Amino acid sequence: MTDVDHFTLNLRDACATRHSISQVCREIGINRQQFNRYISGEARPSAHNALRIAAFFGLSPQDFELSPKLFGARLRRPDRHRAEAGLLLEGFPGDIAALRRHIGYYQTYHISPSWPGLVVCSCARLYEESGSIRVKSIERIRDVDKGIWQFSKYVGLATFWRNRIFIAERSVGRQPMLSQTILMPFEVHQRVYLRGTTMGVSWRKENLPYASRMIWRHIGQEPDLRQMLSRCGVLSFASRQLPATVRTFLDTPGAEVLTVPADY
Repeated sequence: MTDVDHFTLNLRDACATRHSISQVCREIGINRQQFNRYISGEARPSAHNALRIAAFFGLSPQDFELSPKLFGARLRRPDRHRAEAGLLLEGFPGDIAALRRHIGYYQTYHISPSWPGLVVCSCARLYEESGSIRVKSIERIRDVDKGIWQFSKYVGLATFWRNRIFIAERSVGRQPMLSQTILMPFEVHQRVYLRGTTMGVSWRKENLPYASRMIWRHIGQEPDLRQMLSRCGVLSFASRQLPATVRTFLDTPGAEVLTVPADY
């Protein structure tokens, strides 16, 4: 049996663990006609597509060259992250074709209990790597009067389900924290602004959990990064740097910040 036969049979075996071939193609973002050629053995995927396919199934491209017996054991072994955590990981990146439409750099805005009455402006980037949509965020705040200089980095993953973008992030540092954000377009075909809710912990309030409105403004694929970073910080609602759409979304009676009382 040749390596080509191994790959073809193993790909068929992997696809049998999913609801349909169409679902696999849609979530990986590969043309169905081209994918059919892989399954039939008429063609082999490029190194890039082989990596995307393998990542989708939680494997490496080399796994698909194993004998079908060894591959089946690798695909279904109980110690692999497919059991419990795997169910969560399999939710990423969801509908990657739809999520790709939102790739790029963003200026993000939300209200935090650490800065009452102000808007926190940060930077974020959505990009594709190894079959996943990754997230990198930077929060930079300087309060000269109070001698505060905060610089935080976050890394995470994004997934797309039912016209919603779900983002899970982890801060980079010795005391990491997790945050979650859910975003959606204002309208189906509008991609400049994404609005939703973010949940994390306050930086200056004993790390208390909170939830508040969040809105992302798409800047483009290759923006002036220095200019983006210069906008980061805390802004008043009267600031000229605050777009009208952002101000309207955040400065409403229903946009309160929900927190857990310190003495609860």
